[in-house]
Amino acid sequence: MTFLEFRRTFQNYTIFSVNEIRKIDPVFHRARLNDWQDKGYITKIRKGYYIFSDLDIDEGVLFEIANRIHSPSYVSLEMALSYYHLIPESVYAITSVCSRKPFRYQTPVGIFIYRKIKPILFFGYEVVEHRKKQFKIATPEKTILDYFYINPHLRSPDDFASLRIDVDVFDERIDVGRLRRFLQKFGQKSLEKRIDSFLDFLHYDRLTADRKVLPGTVSRD
Repeated sequence: MTFLEFRRTFQNYTIFSVNEIRKIDPVFHRARLNDWQDKGYITKIRKGYYIFSDLDIDEGVLFEIANRIHSPSYVSLEMALSYYHLIPESVYAITSVCSRKPFRYQTPVGIFIYRKIKPILFFGYEVVEHRKKQFKIATPEKTILDYFYINPHLRSPDDFASLRIDVDVFDERIDVGRLRRFLQKFGQKSLEKRIDSFLDFLHYDRLTADRKVLPGTVSRD
């Protein structure tokens, strides 16, 4: 298979694997991939996975790559908090949760970090269409729960404040009823207690914000 033939065959792939190549060409020599890398035609993402070097990369493409190179997984944690604008910061790595060994990949297109959850907790994600492809990402509610599950030290008002959650976005994005239904599936009383404390903190924070005195006005409290 020449590179032009290879390119035509895999032109609709965001990322392709050696296994996928050999399903189409069982006698494909892996050495060709090294040659095409040297010529700058393709880029190795991790062992066994490649992209075309001229791939137009955006956030959705990175999420799709994240789903593929360590599967099963879905985007969650810090990256999903940023994606939903629940936190103000940009996130430097694509963070995901997975039901297998945690891992960290430093690649030419970015850093991919995977944190492990129990297989029974592998739920609460949605499939998002992007450029005629798809990626899996936690719902806003599951993002919050995954983050607290992975970070059991979050338990005090100071801890909650350090997250810098945008309360307006939280109110808009989060279905508290759905969050509590998801929370029951975790079966952890300690997590339920911490989430209750977090929700109480956000409610107090909302009341505090609503009661701020505007410049030039007098408080009636």
